Amino acid sequence: MHYSTYPYAVFLAFILVFTGLKPVSAQDNWSLSVNKEGIQVYTRPIENSKIKAIKVVSNMPATSSQLLAAILDVKTCNEWVYHSVENVMIKQTSPLDLIYYSRVDVPWPVEDRDYVVHIEVEQHPQTKVITVNSPCIPGYMAEKKNVVRISHTVGKWTITPIGKNQVRAEYVLEVDPMGSIPAWLTNLFATKGPLETFRNLKVHVQKEVYKNAHFKLIND
Repeated sequence: MHYSTYPYAVFLAFILVFTGLKPVSAQDNWSLSVNKEGIQVYTRPIENSKIKAIKVVSNMPATSSQLLAAILDVKTCNEWVYHSVENVMIKQTSPLDLIYYSRVDVPWPVEDRDYVVHIEVEQHPQTKVITVNSPCIPGYMAEKKNVVRISHTVGKWTITPIGKNQVRAEYVLEVDPMGSIPAWLTNLFATKGPLETFRNLKVHVQKEVYKNAHFKLIND
């Protein structure tokens, strides 16, 4: 395993958010758990599961295409996503449709986690709101020794323009981390992971390579 301070896997940065709370059926029963540096982290129980869903929200000084370009730049994900150590593009059908492999470093004695994600991007023609769906999919990459393969996630980015060069970024994740996770590690990823990931993203998105990003099917 690796032990760097900011080890993408944007879709597993928060995999260890899990609790013993009883499930509820309300789909918008979010509870604010962190509100710091303009970043809000919410959690909610998932019906018939011990795992909590997580939502992270923050405003960012960027265009929609600028933020989207940063999110889709798989090769640099480890620069901003908490504990991401390996990210490999597997297939790219179009600039807005891709499949990639990612591995997340999990501190000893828990085994690292990995997964394959299919990203699909769409934009509402009237509101210009962009959604980035990112479920886990089977196959494409052989399972590795001493690494646990994640088989189920529901992940979605929502990018909402709120002004000139200003967007509201929201990320929602439901995931089964597979296997037993110690309470101390759960708390680490639940509190530190989302905050540091979004803090890093706010800096990462300002790189010059993203500032003039343009996608043929995206209207800023």
